[in-house]
Amino acid sequence: MNHARAHFMRESAAKASAVDSGLENCNAYELMLMKMAEDRRRLKQIQSVENKAVVKREILPDYAPWVDGVLAAGKGGQDDVLVTVMLWRIDAGDYSGALDIAEYALAHSLTMPDRFGRTTATVVAEEIADAAKRTRDAGQPFDLPTISYVIELTAKADMHDQVRAKLHKEAGLLLSASDPVAAVEHLRRAQQLHDGAGVKKQIEKLDRTIKNMATPPDSGTA
Repeated sequence: MNHARAHFMRESAAKASAVDSGLENCNAYELMLMKMAEDRRRLKQIQSVENKAVVKREILPDYAPWVDGVLAAGKGGQDDVLVTVMLWRIDAGDYSGALDIAEYALAHSLTMPDRFGRTTATVVAEEIADAAKRTRDAGQPFDLPTISYVIELTAKADMHDQVRAKLHKEAGLLLSASDPVAAVEHLRRAQQLHDGAGVKKQIEKLDRTIKNMATPPDSGTA
């Protein structure tokens, strides 16, 4: 995308987000929705989740000027393009970029399009937790500050307890080696929120670790 086009999109997004009657009446917004509909059709033709993520990484830069314009204006108008880009950034592994949008979306009570069937906070919490699990299943470490920030960001939002439990489980598992005390707190919270969280064995193991840490070594008798 050339600089002139990017500048136009940023300015259009800023102007659109300030429209009191809503973004649906703005031609620039309608054009973005049309582009997104076209990209969604392209994505629906791809069965592989991994390949979908590749395509999302390819097309997401096209939306960056729009996102920048909306966030800079800070007017808080409902924007289906913005919240969909947030989800696509999570799918593409751009968690920092996704959370920039999530912070704005939650602060202004933006909702997800009806097709998602979940609240914005639920989408952020569940998708990040699921991304952490996929990374863990692949034998790779996930970014702990990302999990911690999402827990904080969504702390006051209403969502199913099972979803919140996922976040605490992943945080606990990430901390288990470096900070067993903090880890077991997260895992106990996950267990409290959802009895089927699958963390009982990890809690028992960490309790033993913590107990051994608190027990001084036997130096023998003089």
